[in-house]
Amino acid sequence: PAPVRRRILGVRVDDASWEECLALARCYVSSGRAHTVATPNPEIVMRARRSETLAAAIEAADLAPADGVGLLWAGRMLGQPIREVVPGSDLVVRLARQARSGERWFLLGGAEGVADEAGRALAGHSAGLLVAGTYGGSPGPVDDAEACRRIEAAGPVDVLLVAYGAPGQELWLARNQPRLGVPLAVGVGGTFNFLAGRSPLPPGWVRRARLIWMFRLVTEPWRWRRQLVLLEFVGRVLAEAAR
Repeated sequence: PAPVRRRILGVRVDDASWEECLALARCYVSSGRAHTVATPNPEIVMRARRSETLAAAIEAADLAPADGVGLLWAGRMLGQPIREVVPGSDLVVRLARQARSGERWFLLGGAEGVADEAGRALAGHSAGLLVAGTYGGSPGPVDDAEACRRIEAAGPVDVLLVAYGAPGQELWLARNQPRLGVPLAVGVGGTFNFLAGRSPLPPGWVRRARLIWMFRLVTEPWRWRRQLVLLEFVGRVLAEAAR
């Protein structure tokens, strides 16, 4: 069964455990029918409040687990409980470890050469996973036709990872997944950079302490402008909780 949908500041976030997410993802791949997974975090929630198209893309996804401890806190404050954080980067690795023999993945997005390196890293997690292809492309509609042509030429594709960041990857999937019909398509943000070693991977204690957002800010200080939106997120959650 699908997980319970919660509302954080009006935006859909699923109350999904790790076990549920992995089981659903495996079911999607086996089904042969098109499914999309979004991974909202507080920044994406704030973007979706300002973008009807992004909010609609998240709403239409088959699964939208919480990618950020801020959503767990907000859920408690707003009476919308969420049990677990399911970071997109960890989800991709766990799915790779469960890949069946001959399962074909396609990696879309990332800077020059990053998707290739990420694909090799993923293949190292599973003896059965095959990287059917990679392509950088761009999140804009102008490149949709070429990206779809390459994915179709690499077919059949069982899992499609799209790394354009929000809202580019969510909107790309909303436009193109109906045509492609990939059994499991996931927007994965900066996951390729982690897998390729271009961005430092948070150590275990940081994950356990749920301080990934702080680790990324310290190791990639250029993010400070983007993370200012977290202050607005906290303020809006507190105001809604007070009401």
